Amino acid sequence: MKTIGMLGGMSWESTLSYYRAVNEGVKQSLGGLHSAKIILYSVDFVEIEELQHREDWEKTADILSGAARSVELAGADFLIICTNTMHIIAREIQEKISIPIVHIADATAHALQQDGIRTTGLLGTKFTMEEPFYKGRLEDNFGIEVVVPEEAGRDTVHEIIYHELCLGEIKPDSRRRFLNIIAGLKEQGAEAVILGCTEIALLVQQDDTDVPLYDTTAIHAGRAVDLALREG
Repeated sequence: MKTIGMLGGMSWESTLSYYRAVNEGVKQSLGGLHSAKIILYSVDFVEIEELQHREDWEKTADILSGAARSVELAGADFLIICTNTMHIIAREIQEKISIPIVHIADATAHALQQDGIRTTGLLGTKFTMEEPFYKGRLEDNFGIEVVVPEEAGRDTVHEIIYHELCLGEIKPDSRRRFLNIIAGLKEQGAEAVILGCTEIALLVQQDDTDVPLYDTTAIHAGRAVDLALREG
């Protein structure tokens, strides 16, 4: 079994979901008392969040690249960044390490393609919904059209993520607002919706809507398990 490197703490609530999903995946595959080999570096999210909202990606890349080097030196075979948003600097982190980064957008795109989805909605932080590092990767590399909410909807999603979900607060009214936004994406032509922030699945699950939801945490963790258990 290969050792999975994880950059977490952004937020720790979603990192907990990653840790559980990876270990459950290994146990399901191997049975018994098996669990995943993991090296986890968990950052102090307040420092990262402040840099995000200043759009100081260079400083953020310095911090996370240092963390990634520590994970590599500790013996990880590959790395997953346990957050959608910080894939905005995935290229900069990859340049500082020799082990591969398993990109969350690529894993999600493969899942969409497998199910024949050609147009998808995308929910996440404003950085994820508005910057090209995620949408552009899906469109340019995989030919998947991406639609996002209008500005007011993007603001709502962003605020709920940072002021509620990252603090572990799950509010029924916020779930209702998310479901209304998901319905709007369907009206825009989305065949499915990517839950493109690792905290969103804490609020909205598939049972809440008839629109197919793609939980990036589960998809990314599943891809990590597949790679960890692959021979060679």
